[in-house]
Amino acid sequence: MIGRMVVAGCALACMATSAPAQEGPPAYLDNRSDAASLIRSYYNAIGRKEYARAWGYYGEKKPSSSLEAFAKGFADTESVAVVTGAASEEGAAGSVFYSVPVAITAYGKDGSEKVYSGCYTARLSNPQIQAAVFTPMSIETGSLRASDTSMEASLPEKCGDGPAPSADDAALADARRIFVAAHAGNCPAIGADGTTDEPEQHRIAYRYKSDDPNEQEQEVRLFRFNCSSSAYNESHVYYLYQREGGVRELQFAEPELDIRYEREDSDEKVESIGIIGYTTSAELVNSFYDDASRTITSAAKWRGIADASSSGLWMFREGQFTLVKYDVDASYNGEIDPETVLDFHTGP
Repeated sequence: MIGRMVVAGCALACMATSAPAQEGPPAYLDNRSDAASLIRSYYNAIGRKEYARAWGYYGEKKPSSSLEAFAKGFADTESVAVVTGAASEEGAAGSVFYSVPVAITAYGKDGSEKVYSGCYTARLSNPQIQAAVFTPMSIETGSLRASDTSMEASLPEKCGDGPAPSADDAALADARRIFVAAHAGNCPAIGADGTTDEPEQHRIAYRYKSDDPNEQEQEVRLFRFNCSSSAYNESHVYYLYQREGGVRELQFAEPELDIRYEREDSDEKVESIGIIGYTTSAELVNSFYDDASRTITSAAKWRGIADASSSGLWMFREGQFTLVKYDVDASYNGEIDPETVLDFHTGP
């Protein structure tokens, strides 16, 4: 799992191989959801010359005697590009330690370019046993040395003595860890010890409309985790892994409905259903992904006999899932007769 970003003059995942041409600071990035993103956020702060933020990514072991001394170390640095490899992890005494291969190019204010490579170690204390003041993932140590090759060629294959983790294993581990950290309090499927069922996995190859049709397709991985189950509904949480952006939790757009019944004392006959806005949700009910149509479908039963329900269809387009169809059956009349309230679906 390799991610690259230029942290000054170019947005996340810019693939320029020379010094950044665009002037101005990079887009703000502050992401501690995985160890590689933490390191990229650290260098994003340096590229934006936000040294207090960069200093804050370290835990108790600071890299310098003071913030002032730390900032002076970058006095001659104009911008930084960074590439990260697949992180390995190891648990110890209530914490997880991550080792991240890193290579950077430091662009000096005098026009110079210097390449360095090495490893960073990040630490996350078990969120389930932390006290009232939460301590997020932070950098423990970092060690870089000068390199006489390109940044990409200088990236270490691994950190430590163990085998290098595969990108597949690292992506799955990141997705599972983020899922547990975000949903341990609301997903009963997560065990007290942080264990989860094996997620359902899919690979999706695609191109952006602007891509050259002769170029190799891009690929993402989709993970579906079980969250909860009841007598007639079960919920799932989805994560998407992209090479440049890492793992992120999917949020699904859903319409906010204004449902009106013909009689105030009865919900058997619907007078009208209107959309008054949109919300997002990380959980989908009774959902599944279909490889053939590249769609995720959900079907939530409002009660056991399923005469009242809602269902949505989200289609994968250019790297993300978009809501294209939504049906609602709001009448508790013993019959299944849904009404389509939104339909942008033009596929089969």
